[in-house]
Amino acid sequence: MRPSDIELLSIPGTPSLHGDLLLTGLAAPHAETNTYRGGLWRIGLDATVTPWTHGDRDSAPVISPDGRRVAFLRAADAKSSPQLHVMPTGGGEARQLTDLPLGAGTAVWAPDSRRIAFTARVPEPGRYGVQNADGEKIEPAEEAPRRITRFDYRIDNIGFLRDRAQRLFVLDALERGAEPAALTDEQVDVSEPVWTPDGETILVVAPRDWGGAETEETDLYAVPAAGGAPRLVVRSAGTVEKATVGDGVVWFIGAEFTWPDVAARNPGLWSAPLSGGTPRRLTDTESVYVSAAAGAPALFADQLLIGVLNRGSVELRTVPQDAEEVPLDKLAVLAGEQAAVRSFAVDRDRIAAVIARPDSAGDVLLLSGGTQQVLTDWSKPLRDKGIRPAQELAATAPDGYPVHGWLLEPEGEGPHPVLLVVHGGPFAAYDRGLFDEAQVYVAAGYAVVLTNPRGSAGYGQSHGRAIVHGFGTVDVDDLLALLDSALERPGLDASRVGVMGGSYGGFMTTWLAAHHGERFRAAWSERAVNAWDSMAGSSDIGWSFVDAFIGADLATQLDRSPLTYADRIGIPFLVAHSEHDWRCPVEQAQRLYVALKRNGADVEMLLFPGEGHELTRSGKPRHRIQRFEAVLEWWSRHLW
Repeated sequence: MRPSDIELLSIPGTPSLHGDLLLTGLAAPHAETNTYRGGLWRIGLDATVTPWTHGDRDSAPVISPDGRRVAFLRAADAKSSPQLHVMPTGGGEARQLTDLPLGAGTAVWAPDSRRIAFTARVPEPGRYGVQNADGEKIEPAEEAPRRITRFDYRIDNIGFLRDRAQRLFVLDALERGAEPAALTDEQVDVSEPVWTPDGETILVVAPRDWGGAETEETDLYAVPAAGGAPRLVVRSAGTVEKATVGDGVVWFIGAEFTWPDVAARNPGLWSAPLSGGTPRRLTDTESVYVSAAAGAPALFADQLLIGVLNRGSVELRTVPQDAEEVPLDKLAVLAGEQAAVRSFAVDRDRIAAVIARPDSAGDVLLLSGGTQQVLTDWSKPLRDKGIRPAQELAATAPDGYPVHGWLLEPEGEGPHPVLLVVHGGPFAAYDRGLFDEAQVYVAAGYAVVLTNPRGSAGYGQSHGRAIVHGFGTVDVDDLLALLDSALERPGLDASRVGVMGGSYGGFMTTWLAAHHGERFRAAWSERAVNAWDSMAGSSDIGWSFVDAFIGADLATQLDRSPLTYADRIGIPFLVAHSEHDWRCPVEQAQRLYVALKRNGADVEMLLFPGEGHELTRSGKPRHRIQRFEAVLEWWSRHLW
């Protein structure tokens, strides 16, 4: 895979299934227009795939409960916000439902197949292109100053929050010209609406106490569909995500913690009565990590279907409705072994799932009657370019702890230069889906080592919490142990090893360069945390993240900061960052660059304009390609 081949990364969205109608959105980077383009596709149960709409920026199809209509999002062009549209499933023109200044969120159909609930950000007058009280549109640089009184006033990849609350709306999709009715106010952001079966109420996730104070705790509230005050339905044990409503009961995904000790807590599956009451945890805290990214729990026969992160796989597993903290080994697997379920939908006794594999960025499968049928092959163009397999690796850390990861080797005998690539998070994981970065590097002749060290998710909660207040300890041991295991292979050159990573992976890159620099020829540190003392005040999440993962003591923060040890770095070092990164702000890069430059180190800094923390995953396509080209140029200088 070459840098420009990211245009072949066609990624399917969440499927929608009703009877024989199966739809999904598909998006791919497009370098010429520097945007992401795609559309809606119908997937036949005979594996025929045909366009459903012809818009370049259509996404998020949702079929109505009666199967007669599809609501979806459409953006007119690359600079427009997506708006809700609806069209008959039997064919016809799409009709626009919303015209909101910042666009609309995904549709959620009411049981009557008429009304739609959705969320949308509503800007204050005089901001984000909305006219002020005098009818003027103010340029962004000329807007009035923002008065900040809270910690939680902005978030990376979205922007400022308090001046454009995410509110709940409902509209009649069948009445032409109907205006959306706002059901919540500007006090708080709400998300993830879901209807109750009687169609009278919409449940939403909102910060605890309706956003009265800064917290990462969230609860579930009921909002009358006809308008009225919200009512607390579920006070969680920590957080609520992705609720599903049954007969008198609500199931949801949530993590359990005592605020503010939020670090590395396994999300679990919970249930609670709609009438109110204490939530009950259905899955085991230690062994089961329920993936909210895979989707909300779904009723499947008499059980619940969830996505579970397990040693790099994201598996579809079933949970009995009456379960009580059931461990991982007692949950039946339906799909996703040695793969990664990205999303799924259920219609009676059938499941449509988007599943990624080491050689696929995601394809749609149909599960029915105990069989699996692959219906799409959107990654074939990438495989035709050449995809290298990921070999599973195991090692033992110095304290006897088992370490797990993967090795990708280039074609040919070698000896090959080696890249140790460290993931972000840290409570995240490399999974078994196609990883574009690893494929680009291995195609250029580098062996790539990927590790899920202690601190990662999917290996038990204690594995994830092992580095809470201990960054740069056993996680280092695990990374180096797996690297050593890889270097035992005859085709790898132990004298030509580089280290790279982003976010927490960038932290680790800088830490390893300072503490184990003799192991590496050079380093590439990206969107990194380098100084915890300033991170606490400059990051969008620093006000809670730093205390939770590192601790509030300044001496400890300095001791765990790679910047403190910059004078030990003697290998060539590249600092890569995005100018608009609010998760790990650009000052983190600038401070390290200046320190290394003052020390006379061989250092360079690469800054990407207009990008945030998500550059490598959802940044502008040209920047993603330019970044790959810069990475390969850097390693060609230092590992060949």
